[in-house]
Amino acid sequence: MKPKIDSTSFGSITVEGEAFDYDIIIRLDGRVEKREKMLSKEKYGTSHKVSLEEAEHIYEEGTEKIIIGTGQTGFVELSEEAEDFFRGKRCGIELFPTPWAIERWNEIEGRVSAIFHITC
Repeated sequence: MKPKIDSTSFGSITVEGEAFDYDIIIRLDGRVEKREKMLSKEKYGTSHKVSLEEAEHIYEEGTEKIIIGTGQTGFVELSEEAEDFFRGKRCGIELFPTPWAIERWNEIEGRVSAIFHITC
């Protein structure tokens, strides 16, 4: 079941009434997990660029699309390697500032997962 995201503010995201004070991933089966942003931070010194290693962690076989909430003001981006990885898997990517990404997440159908950066 795809969970509904209720709201976000700087440093917080609320999913089905539960508030999280860290970046999250929503899996295909609806599970909410903490984003493993160290996979990107180790390579780039920041979690604002999604590395190939993090992309491989995010992706699940059969995913048609991944929504990426790029932060409250939109700082997060994909590395070229991550973009190539998703393209090779024929997995669409949509990047929006997190408040807009939430709206998109709540309306989209299909085999979709997401990550949401909740600061910057």
